[in-house]
Amino acid sequence: MNIHFIGIGGISMSALAEICLNKGYKVSGSDMNESYLLDKLRSQGANIHVGQCKENISDNIDMVVYTAAIHPNNQELMAAREKNILTMDRAAFLGQVMREYKNSIAVSGTHGKTSTTSMLSTIFEYAQLDPTILVGGNLSVIGGNVKIGSSDHFITEACEYVDSFLNFNPKISIVLNIEEDHLDYFSGLDEIKASFNKFGKLLPKDGFFIINGDDNNTVDILHEVKASIIRYGRNEDNDTIIKNISFNDNGYGVFELEYKGENLGTFELSVPGLHNIYNATAAIMTAYVSEINLETIRENITLYKGVGRRFETKGYYKDVLVIDDYAHHPTELKATLAAAKKLNKNNLWCIFQPHTYTRTKALLDSFAEAFYSADKVIITDIYAAREDDPGDIHSKDLVEKLYHNNVDAMYISKFEDISQYIRENAKPNDLVITAGAGTVYQIADLLVEEK
Repeated sequence: MNIHFIGIGGISMSALAEICLNKGYKVSGSDMNESYLLDKLRSQGANIHVGQCKENISDNIDMVVYTAAIHPNNQELMAAREKNILTMDRAAFLGQVMREYKNSIAVSGTHGKTSTTSMLSTIFEYAQLDPTILVGGNLSVIGGNVKIGSSDHFITEACEYVDSFLNFNPKISIVLNIEEDHLDYFSGLDEIKASFNKFGKLLPKDGFFIINGDDNNTVDILHEVKASIIRYGRNEDNDTIIKNISFNDNGYGVFELEYKGENLGTFELSVPGLHNIYNATAAIMTAYVSEINLETIRENITLYKGVGRRFETKGYYKDVLVIDDYAHHPTELKATLAAAKKLNKNNLWCIFQPHTYTRTKALLDSFAEAFYSADKVIITDIYAAREDDPGDIHSKDLVEKLYHNNVDAMYISKFEDISQYIRENAKPNDLVITAGAGTVYQIADLLVEEK
């Protein structure tokens, strides 16, 4: 079978392409820019084009897989349909792949998917269960974003955008949290919760629905779910209760878990922040119902050291610590900055690149409340991603809101100017965090390149 991937350079698409190559399929694809992921796929035998045009769709292609970001007027997609070639979006294709595994695990939620998937992957990998893994970042334990296993275990992220996770076929599903997001697709929170409820109803009767019981929005997603429900959190009415939380000098969490009256003991993390205690609890309970030995889980969770762009230490500029994080939602920003505060540095700088016009506009007031832990904030231009500029929202609007909230904030457009400003104004023992889902990490790279 010959499969062509439109947008093959994406983190998820490249992983699916690698799985297909491993299964012996012929793989081709296209992307707009060169990347190390394309080079990796070429080395495995994939035929990849840079640039997208109808000529890339040859007559011997049997199937075309595309992402939600591909427009209907994309030349390759139109050519495939004109030739009556089977077309399938990424999520539907991934759902078909999941059918081949007895224990398929899907990690969903507005925040924390990549971190939790990576924690799970670390537990399963070091338990020598040889899972197949798709993760939205570079995880050192598997040497990238995908790992092809030979067992019945399959671990992947599950995104609610355009209801894509409703194409999946999981045995175990996690819901980390639910908030307003992707408002270019969803009309609001009620529609988002309805989508998560449909996601839960996909599970078989012998499956598990593992959800954050402290999140008020998860209460409404349990209707008609056939699977066993495990609610976790600090509240006493949860099935799994997080107890006796403390943090060591690095800001890493230490906590106990109690499951249905049974003390599961103490767990220690190697990543900072309360949010990661919640992520870890979801991963621990998923491993537990997957019948991994409790002591193995306890040992392996400490081996998780983080994933690329999730509170990733980039290095130092002189005596200034530089960290990069993917946080692009107000709740994520609050959690990241709160974790950073525990490191007891002098000034906490946050350089933020808003992600998409629709998210920035819809959540502007929430963003304005997200930076209180930071001492100094720099906002750069909005990263458009898949959107066109509507002309009714700008990063300066956020700066103005922050100014009125007594946050020390400024707008700087060019990355080079931002890095220069940091060099001139950051003091020894300061902490600089670059945050956002776009290209803001390049500022961190610019800083650490110049010692």
